[in-house]
Amino acid sequence: MASQMLFRSRPKESPVPDPALPVLLYAAAALMLAGFVKGFIGLGMPTTATGLITIMLSPAQAAALMVVPNVATNIWQAFAGKRLRPLLLRFWPMLLGIIAGSLPGAGFLTHDASGGATTVLGVLLCLYALFSLLSPRLRVPPQAEWWLAPLVGAATGWLAVLTGVFVVPLGPYLSALSLERDELIQALGLSLLTSALAIGIALARENALPVPALGASLAALVPAGAGLWLGQWLRERTSPAVFVRAFAVALLAIGLHLVVRNLI
Repeated sequence: MASQMLFRSRPKESPVPDPALPVLLYAAAALMLAGFVKGFIGLGMPTTATGLITIMLSPAQAAALMVVPNVATNIWQAFAGKRLRPLLLRFWPMLLGIIAGSLPGAGFLTHDASGGATTVLGVLLCLYALFSLLSPRLRVPPQAEWWLAPLVGAATGWLAVLTGVFVVPLGPYLSALSLERDELIQALGLSLLTSALAIGIALARENALPVPALGASLAALVPAGAGLWLGQWLRERTSPAVFVRAFAVALLAIGLHLVVRNLI
């Protein structure tokens, strides 16, 4: 009822709402918070923003709004570090796997509202995060990367178009590679950029990303970028040990959010 009073939406198939001022302010705050999360731990922006914005908009509308901030912030995260070439040489099979897994398209994202897959993802994230906080971290042997990386990429791409969530199994896999903090952040940027581009193409193919939606998505970059800068500023002043725990806690929070959102 409250959301109906705050704005009048266009026909259901349109991903562009007719916003009122309270909706714009709410969306800007959600985007800034999501950008802060991403700036600090390197991921979580689409999950955080989508979870908050879908209180007012549909999942397809939220996904369309996040296209430009996702792509732009991940370009910055992927190319701002100093390890681009080595990371590309190491992770190109996983990046190709993300593209291959995204090929089914965004039909699930734009038409399926059951929420079952998202709930399962949330449970898996919670279990992994709890294990990371209470036990020694998982390790992936170097000799297993050549066959495991493309599988992780394909699963991440497929689950992203199924649920709009880019975190599983990408986040747990990269955290199990014993990467340095800056390497982890840049590897996440490369992976999430690939996934965001694939999702954008899939949404466009489903006619869920018209020009007006791109305009709103471009405007969404301002609060998201401000939050990203604040998160990066804090990360640079945080010890690696605190960062590792914050990464696990953030995965736990994202998982709990996904589960609760689909159960209430």
